[in-house]
Amino acid sequence: MNERQGFSVAGIPMVFVCFLMGVGSVALWMETARGTTGYLGPAGVLLIALALLMVKGFFQVAPNEGQVLQLFGKYAGTVRVEGLRWTNPFCTRRRVSLRVRNFESGKLKVNDSDGNPIEIAAVVVWQVIDTAEAVFCVDDYENFVTIQSESALRQMAQNYPYDAHDDGKPALRSHGDIINNHLRDEIQARLDKAGVRVVEARISHLAYAQEIAQAMLQRQQANAIVAARERIVEGAVGMVAMALEKLRQQGVVELDEERKAAMVSNLLVVLCGDRATQPVVNAGTLYGG
Repeated sequence: MNERQGFSVAGIPMVFVCFLMGVGSVALWMETARGTTGYLGPAGVLLIALALLMVKGFFQVAPNEGQVLQLFGKYAGTVRVEGLRWTNPFCTRRRVSLRVRNFESGKLKVNDSDGNPIEIAAVVVWQVIDTAEAVFCVDDYENFVTIQSESALRQMAQNYPYDAHDDGKPALRSHGDIINNHLRDEIQARLDKAGVRVVEARISHLAYAQEIAQAMLQRQQANAIVAARERIVEGAVGMVAMALEKLRQQGVVELDEERKAAMVSNLLVVLCGDRATQPVVNAGTLYGG
């Protein structure tokens, strides 16, 4: 069911029409009281009853709001024109907000693609764009948005790992734009039937579940230490190679292969160690004599 424009007219002119009908009915009653004619009394009653019935057709439309009209149970259109309006008095009306709204889902516990239990939540920004579908295609569109958004969040979270791996695939923690776009598309696919447009969807909370949080923290710390050590070793090897090359070019000292190996070992210990080194002064010859 698609939205269509409902019948309505400006309310201010209809106010004057109702006022004139009321004045006319009073005039007819006065003529009847004078006894000039006998049939004007029923006409006055009919006129005032008609005026009262027309009053029921007045309603207001606020900015960014729609009024869904139903005539004897049948959809009669939607009025979006702001201000005081008048329509068929027999039409029932339902107010639907067209404003941009948002909500934050609760913290859901799901398993990522690696099977690790995680906690995840999201903020969804949405707006009704088709009032007919929002009112008639689902029972309660606000509750529908909430439940379907949480369902889409669960489905999306199961497709990605928490942390990125070496295969380069997106991960929940490191590829925010990709994850948010996927989440928005996943929610939009579920809310199309409710006449709702998803403006934005973003992850607002992401963490390992409490039962594995400590173990995962230790793993992250270990990965960080390994990465730091790799960088230190890479730099130390470069510095040792540069030191040996400078000694050779400048002819400061001639070292055989055994002494070069000892020098490399000592330099790597100094450069890669996580504690301050204690120098040993050799008072003899280079070869320990």
